[in-house]
Amino acid sequence: MEEIKVDEKEALACCGSSQFAKQMALASPFPSVDHAISVAKDIWFDKVDVIGWLEAFAAHPQIGESPSSHTTSAQWSKGEQSTALATATDSGLQELSDWNARYRQKFGHVFLICASGRSAAEILGELKNRYSNRPIHELEIASQEQMKITELRLRKLFSAKTKADSTGSQYSTAVASKAEKRVGIIGQHLTAPLEGFPAKAPQVQARTRPPITTHVLDVSRGSPAAGIEVRLEMWKSSQPRPSFGETDIGGWVLEGCSTTDRDGRSGQLMSIVDALSPGVYQISFNTGKYNPGGFFPYVSIVFEIKDTQKFEHFHVPLLLSPFSFSTYRGS
Repeated sequence: MEEIKVDEKEALACCGSSQFAKQMALASPFPSVDHAISVAKDIWFDKVDVIGWLEAFAAHPQIGESPSSHTTSAQWSKGEQSTALATATDSGLQELSDWNARYRQKFGHVFLICASGRSAAEILGELKNRYSNRPIHELEIASQEQMKITELRLRKLFSAKTKADSTGSQYSTAVASKAEKRVGIIGQHLTAPLEGFPAKAPQVQARTRPPITTHVLDVSRGSPAAGIEVRLEMWKSSQPRPSFGETDIGGWVLEGCSTTDRDGRSGQLMSIVDALSPGVYQISFNTGKYNPGGFFPYVSIVFEIKDTQKFEHFHVPLLLSPFSFSTYRGS
């Protein structure tokens, strides 16, 4: 089967995150829709940061409202909400609108659900159930719902592309087959190793950013947290690593410090080096200064980087609310 190419605009119609769209276009083409979905999940959950998630959420119309634009994404949204709109009464739509407004006020983003095939009553019931969630928990659920929508749209995209490709492919099959054979023969000559010359070692791509980065999202407001002081330290002591329950005096050495900007991103916390020194790192956030009435005077996240990971990138974000926080390893 011929591989299917997905460009950035098409990927953006499937998921409104520009980070996601760029990564999908770079990973294209795909041998199958299942492979594309597998790659999409990896990009969405492991490479797109929370700001990218919020960008994707914002691309959706409010549940119960029919989109007015004629973009591919808008038309897909209209089709996905068709069952809900067809089964809704005027009073039901009003109640849905009221609960959407309450949800946005609490969580800072649109209520997101894979609406395909769901009635208005089902969606309203789910909205009411999820309203009681903590912001961090709800953000995770919304990201999972976005992935369901993305998967549905990727299948639509691949179905349309497969039909379009099959229309004009019969005539060119024989010619393409001969050309492929000829290219294959030439390729064998070009790629054959030369005797006496060792194979070339794989090159590591030079970094364009520090190997450890972070950003902070205020999930109670649904927006980036600006003005938070951030410190990055590395453990350098006679002990190989800090021990739980023991006082860590003199073991931590400052790598760099910065303050988050209006996008919630910190400045450069360390030098841009190709090979990161393996070891234990600690990234700390002055959350008490940012939110004096909150529960945490500061938050520290300790993590270890192995020798086999020294060429990788580590994005360690903080998802913060007055009485809870969470993190994950991005890339």
